[in-house]
Amino acid sequence: MGQRILIVDDAAFMRMMIKDILSKNGFDVVGEAQDGAEAIEKYNELQPDLVTMDITMPEMDGITSLKKIKEENPQAKIIMCSAMGQQAMVIDAIQAGAKDFIVKPFQADRVIEAIQKALD
Repeated sequence: MGQRILIVDDAAFMRMMIKDILSKNGFDVVGEAQDGAEAIEKYNELQPDLVTMDITMPEMDGITSLKKIKEENPQAKIIMCSAMGQQAMVIDAIQAGAKDFIVKPFQADRVIEAIQKALD
């Protein structure tokens, strides 16, 4: 069985892209969420091995969601997804406990590399 992954992004298209990359590489996408609040609920419900988390989302952003998940689950493995030019937010995310970050548009090999590194 592949590693269980939760995908969090407010754009359905981005979720589909990541899901496609992960599925082709033997990962098991166990759930999707479209904002930070839903991400926390799904994390607690599904207990995935790893989360890919978009930084900028409506309702609750990725960094707030990351902090809340890490508070309750210090062992949580979360990789942030950012657009170009969000370096300051990426640094905040890493300091808050994110394992790594991937930049949009996604490069399949970079996504897989970040995930494998975070899961090791």
